[in-house]
Amino acid sequence: MEKRINNTEEMNGVNYDLLTRQIEELAEIESHYIPLFSNASALLWEFIPNINWAGFYLIEGESLMLGPFQGKLACFRIKIGKGVCGTAVAEKKSLVVEDVHQFAGHIACDSNSNSEVVVPLWKNGKIIGVLDIDSPKLSRFTSKDKEGLEKFCQKLMEVVKYPEKI
Repeated sequence: MEKRINNTEEMNGVNYDLLTRQIEELAEIESHYIPLFSNASALLWEFIPNINWAGFYLIEGESLMLGPFQGKLACFRIKIGKGVCGTAVAEKKSLVVEDVHQFAGHIACDSNSNSEVVVPLWKNGKIIGVLDIDSPKLSRFTSKDKEGLEKFCQKLMEVVKYPEKI
């Protein structure tokens, strides 16, 4: 798979258009959610600089359950409405947090994390989970990162085989 290319589409050191094409190509090989989410987190981990966690939390009941990820150990479950991930689900929108220590109710799974971006995963008109990416750098994520990751997640959810009930 092609690593990085320098062109006008590249934003903040990350070519999200290329990452989106790569996830589409990976889904042609295998579209089941476990291997595809696993490889999606590995792809993001490899190509987004200055991060210390990249992965998925999937809705199960009234909480988000840890899914495929790259990075240090993580929280097993996060209640919907709690922390950045749970708040993104409750508010049904992506969140960019410049300083997680200033976010009311932040859940510190890794004390080295200082900023975070969370993107809800929409499938068949409902949120099934979130993509969560943490960084040890304050203000690491920009609106361009959010937009690029939203496009990435939109394509991921178009190509993934995800069961109606888990």
